[in-house]
Amino acid sequence: MGDDVELWRAALQQCLHDHSHQLPIFLEHLAISLVHRFQQRGVLSDLDEAINLHRAALARRAAGHPLRSNSLNDLANALQLRFHQRGVLNDMNEAIKLYRAALTLRQPGHSDRPMTLSNLAGCLHDRCVRLDVLSDLDKAIELYQAALEICHPGCHILPQLLNNLADSHLHRFQRGGVLFDLDEAVRLNRAALALYPLDHSDRYNSLNSLANSLVVRSPERPVLSDIDEVVNLHRSALALCPIGHPHRLMSLNNLGVSLGNRFKDQGVPSDLDEIIELHRDALVLCPPGHPLRPGFLCNLANKLVYKFQQRNVLSDLDEAIDHHRAALALCPLGHLDRWASLNNLANSLRVRFQQRKILSDVDEEIELRRGALVLCPPDHFHRSTSLQHLALSLQYRFKWQGLSSDLDEAFSLYSQLSQQSLPVSRLDICAAKSWIISAEQVKHGSALVAYQTTLKFLDQYVTILAPSSKHFDVVKEVTSSIAMDAFSCCVRHGALTYAVELIEQGRAVLWTHLARLRTPLEELSTSSATGGALAEEFKKLSSGLRDVFDASTEDQFLQIRQLTTQWDGIISRIRQLPYFSRFLLPPLFSDLRKAAEYGPVIIVNGSKYSCDVLIITRDQDPILIPLDISLAEVSELSSEFQSLTKRVGSSDHQLESLKMVGILRKLWACIVSPVVQVLKELIDPGSRIWWCPTAEFTLLPLHAAGPYEKRSHNLSHFYVSSYTSTLAALIRARRRVSQDASIQHFVAVGQGHPDGGKELRHVAVELDIVAERVAPVLSFASLTDSDATVKGASGAFSRAQWLHLACHGIPNRKQPFQSSFAMRDGPFTIMDIVRSRLQNPEFAFLSACHTTVGDESSPDEAIHLAAAMQFSGFRSVIGSMWSVDDEVARQVVRAFYDNLVDGLGRLDCRRAALALHNAVKTLRKKIPLEQQIVFVHIGV
Repeated sequence: MGDDVELWRAALQQCLHDHSHQLPIFLEHLAISLVHRFQQRGVLSDLDEAINLHRAALARRAAGHPLRSNSLNDLANALQLRFHQRGVLNDMNEAIKLYRAALTLRQPGHSDRPMTLSNLAGCLHDRCVRLDVLSDLDKAIELYQAALEICHPGCHILPQLLNNLADSHLHRFQRGGVLFDLDEAVRLNRAALALYPLDHSDRYNSLNSLANSLVVRSPERPVLSDIDEVVNLHRSALALCPIGHPHRLMSLNNLGVSLGNRFKDQGVPSDLDEIIELHRDALVLCPPGHPLRPGFLCNLANKLVYKFQQRNVLSDLDEAIDHHRAALALCPLGHLDRWASLNNLANSLRVRFQQRKILSDVDEEIELRRGALVLCPPDHFHRSTSLQHLALSLQYRFKWQGLSSDLDEAFSLYSQLSQQSLPVSRLDICAAKSWIISAEQVKHGSALVAYQTTLKFLDQYVTILAPSSKHFDVVKEVTSSIAMDAFSCCVRHGALTYAVELIEQGRAVLWTHLARLRTPLEELSTSSATGGALAEEFKKLSSGLRDVFDASTEDQFLQIRQLTTQWDGIISRIRQLPYFSRFLLPPLFSDLRKAAEYGPVIIVNGSKYSCDVLIITRDQDPILIPLDISLAEVSELSSEFQSLTKRVGSSDHQLESLKMVGILRKLWACIVSPVVQVLKELIDPGSRIWWCPTAEFTLLPLHAAGPYEKRSHNLSHFYVSSYTSTLAALIRARRRVSQDASIQHFVAVGQGHPDGGKELRHVAVELDIVAERVAPVLSFASLTDSDATVKGASGAFSRAQWLHLACHGIPNRKQPFQSSFAMRDGPFTIMDIVRSRLQNPEFAFLSACHTTVGDESSPDEAIHLAAAMQFSGFRSVIGSMWSVDDEVARQVVRAFYDNLVDGLGRLDCRRAALALHNAVKTLRKKIPLEQQIVFVHIGV
């Protein structure tokens, strides 16, 4: 290669001497040979010289020159290559500009147009990865698709084009969570692989690309065959890498990892044996002095520990510890892997101590943890994890030796977590949760601070997340029951106002974050030129932090620290502006109590430590009512009730009603009756109240509780019940002011014949009833049958202030963002609702089943159809807790609208709760009990 460069250099000198008109050709060939040499040797000066030569060649091929597009393309290629080496954004932007110019010259029909489209797409993809500009990624996919459409079968770039398009779809899925992109990535990678012959040099990369897309798909669409296919793909890749092949080491590792994933899922013993042998083979390829040897020693050691835990052969554990010691010896101070190596050795020593009870092992473990902590100064990405590890090790030794100094030091370490700077990562949250568990176990006085710190971390972390179903899974993982347990801790410490603040901070986290961030950012953007600039800077920083936290690698520590400093600065500057002093801070009790302005709000909290009620009024401190029921009993009651509602309309209707009455009586006795006794001293009969249940209480019909006996009164006799997911949601709904009726529109959407769904026979009649009551009062329109499509529903949402939906409601308790209303051509999902741009919405009646049913494992996040309507701006919403009978819905709707329109022919969404209350009262003797209580009111 060196000779090649020198030959072209000599030829160029001769050309310059002869003043040849072929000078651009010689410039170009020397540049290309320098690029090739750079790719072989990695000397950046070769690449810099090549770029200068390409510039010189381009300067000699003016507009109209037949080879100008070649020079544009070659210079762009070299600049893109240098961007990948140095990360200078100007190189990437110039490459994009050059590719666009080349594409203009290579019009449809030009033989190189597919390649140029692909090159431009690749640049835009890379820029998106760097800057997180999703429009670049969308354009890249569009360009790859255009190139694909003009690539004839057999075109040499077709397989690579398919792989590149697949990679862009995969990246877009990882940013936006749309499953279509993930499925496309798998499909395109399969198509590319099918085009590579068995001996093709690029087949290895194609096998790995398909395996990677299947690994990403596995958590989203768990398919057993995918796991096996990934293993087989990596086996095929390894078969292409015989001994001596440069990719053999990585291929051994990939196969080992894929077998490890299958072993976790299926537990096939032979997989574990093969994994260990693969890691042994990989280690042979990493002799002493090889830079990857510490990592492969660690991989082998970790698998031997796992084998010991499966088979209890002590020699495996001893060998693992020896390998971890060897790995640590190869990671001196300053080595990037030293922190991980210290912790790996500490972990294996803990396992051996649990087996042999040799105290020197746990002593050494603690010293290793101390060494790891020294490597993590304040604000280091792994500092919180190191504090957690050392604290847990000290607690573990305390259990065996009983030294109070170990316990004191452990909680002293935990207390340092509260000093963590903004912003936080999932690791910080996990460490803070560990503090909570430890404090609760020994009833330590720092428990309340631990809860406060964890919820503060959660609040700050969610601020960085982009709103998506993927990030909802992250929130579920980190929240668990923290807010409810924090509430209970506050109650136990007598800090009742603080209990309200913490429960608000830790429930309905995504909705609260979106609402709290959306309005202040809009207000900040429009407040002033300074505010607008700060808002844009805040969004950019959020995106950057999200990217580095998603990667979570040690070598990004400096980048995280730099972004953290900028983050602190931008928030500080925003809070100095007038009216933004509490930007991103959770509300105080003095603000939250405004939710009770028109009636008390009753928080019903369920925690494994206690179940309690707090009644919030507008001018008193919270009133505590301890409940004589455990969370386990509430869960059992909830499960029994959910089972009953699934059998609504069964043949033994009388028996089911009796069972339901039994549950409603228990709710009355254990929860609601004590509340009513207090309310009688606070408000008049017939007043409105708002329930704010948590945990399993969210699945129970508190509004329907009662003794259900003659000469006794149920709750509905005393008060008019509504619900709210949080106090802040109710406050936001009250802040929005109704517009003049002359500019309000009512739209009724009815779909009785949905795509693939059961027919609803009374939908048309129901919409006629709504039109009869509403059309004389407001501008009215309806969409039915063929017009009630996903697009039609979206249009209705965008123009209606008042909305009535009569259709099937389809909850998805595994993926709640996919819960939907069934339209003629498919589902209108929660994500569709959230994306809708609404115009001052007032009221929505959801005459559909299960519209308040959310995620089964995280009910406190309130990801359900009714909550989505409220978040989107509807001040008042009526939804259903379980299945609604089609005929009963018609009767309820008639009675409801009769009550909603007042004597002067006006509509007011604030009357919706009373209208529903009165409608049910008039129908009490005409419809079954479970249908009397199925509808609930949410909001003002």
